[in-house]
Amino acid sequence: MKQLEIGDKVYNIHRDGFNDFQRYTFSEVVRLTKTLAVLENGVRLTNQPKTSWISEDICYSVYRDYWTYWHLTSEKAIQNAIAENEKIAAYDWFESKEFSLKEKQFIYRQFQEMEKSKQIEVCHAEEKKHKNTL
Repeated sequence: MKQLEIGDKVYNIHRDGFNDFQRYTFSEVVRLTKTLAVLENGVRLTNQPKTSWISEDICYSVYRDYWTYWHLTSEKAIQNAIAENEKIAAYDWFESKEFSLKEKQFIYRQFQEMEKSKQIEVCHAEEKKHKNTL
C-alpha cells in the first residue's frame, strides 16, 4: 500500500441516512506534510493507507475523523458517481416538477409500453428455455 503523493486523485462517498443517495466528492492531493495529505478542497487526510472494508482496496482517513474515508479514484468510482448523479438529478427533477394531465398520460403510456416489451421479452426467454429443454 502506497502513501498519497501530490497529484493523486481521491474521492469520498457520504450519505445523509440510509435512504439517501450516495454523494461523491472528488479532490486532488495538493500538499504533503510528514503525516498528512492536504486536498485541494482543504480536507486533511492521514497519509497512512488502510485496508478498506467499504469499496476500494485502499483508503485514507480524515485527520481527527477516523470514521470518514477517502479512496483513490478509479474508473469504476467515476462510473458509479456518474450513475448516482443521474439518479439524484432525476429524483430532484420529479420532486420539483408539477405535471399536467397530458404529461401524466404521456408518462403513463410510456410505462405501459415498457411493461408490454418486458412481458414480450419474458415470453421469448421462456420459449427459448422450453425449446432448449426438449
